[in-house]
Amino acid sequence: MQIDPSQQSKTDNYKLLIGSVLPRPIAFVTTLGPEGAVNAAPFSFYTVVSTDPPMVSITCSRKPGGVQKDTARNIAQTGEFVVQVVDGDNVERINQTATDFPPEIGEAKAVGFQLLESARVKPPRIAQCKVHLECRLHEILPMGGTETAPNADVIIGEVVCFHVRDDLYHEGRIDTGKLDPVGRLAGTVYGKVGETFSMPRLTLDEWKQKHGKG
Repeated sequence: MQIDPSQQSKTDNYKLLIGSVLPRPIAFVTTLGPEGAVNAAPFSFYTVVSTDPPMVSITCSRKPGGVQKDTARNIAQTGEFVVQVVDGDNVERINQTATDFPPEIGEAKAVGFQLLESARVKPPRIAQCKVHLECRLHEILPMGGTETAPNADVIIGEVVCFHVRDDLYHEGRIDTGKLDPVGRLAGTVYGKVGETFSMPRLTLDEWKQKHGKG
């Protein structure tokens, strides 16, 4: 089957994208609003951008009319945010923060999360999360839509401080099993890591030897 994205709706293209690009890690992002309210929202369009310096990106779709979401607007104004990892212990409460609360209502406190002071940025961290990435804004890129009403904002932030719960950290690595990360699939479906396997990359000589190409 061939599908021309220009011949179908934005919603139909969205369904194909989230059904194709998966599983997607979820960034649970905290920011500060103009009146000091702590905004907290999950985003599954999220990935690593750079390792030197460490950088991550989140994509915030805009509201109808090209209106920025609270998270994007807050980051544009303050230049700071924190990304928390979603895991099996906190995913249900994080899902509650996706409720369309008004800007003056802090989602984190509304759903019962406890806040922790960050080390390098002003937005707080979430105590119930095991990994936090404190970020400073590097760049915001309006994407898609039209010049006056973009479809989304791609937000790139530099990680200026990592927080990892002590029992997860061993010799520079994070224990995936103890972290128990949760990813987003299509629709309202989530998934965990499940079965894992190791498959090392071969050098060219190793590949030739293994596959009889020498």
